Amino acid sequence: SSCGPLPQSSGINAEYGVAVADRSLIKTFDAERRVSEPEGLQDQIDRLVAEYEAARCFVRPSGTENCVRVHAECRTQREADALAMAVGQCVFDCMELIRAKL
Repeated sequence: SSCGPLPQSSGINAEYGVAVADRSLIKTFDAERRVSEPEGLQDQIDRLVAEYEAARCFVRPSGTENCVRVHAECRTQREADALAMAVGQCVFDCMELIRAKL
């Protein structure tokens, strides 16, 4: 699937794609760096980012497929990969909860 690991642009970045049923459920603001919907997802992302020194992470819906892109940056590649995977799991879990309620 095209929603797996994506090429990395440098040694401290990681990008990952999470396949979802409906990417339009993810709403962002601040130049797509913060999530406003679903409620609570940004708080989960912020908690995960706080576990790493000098880290940042954002998610955004793909413009072409039902996929949410996770972009993470940390001091090491290992940390960036771990953060991207953890945030990707949060996105997946959150979207599954929404889907179960529909």
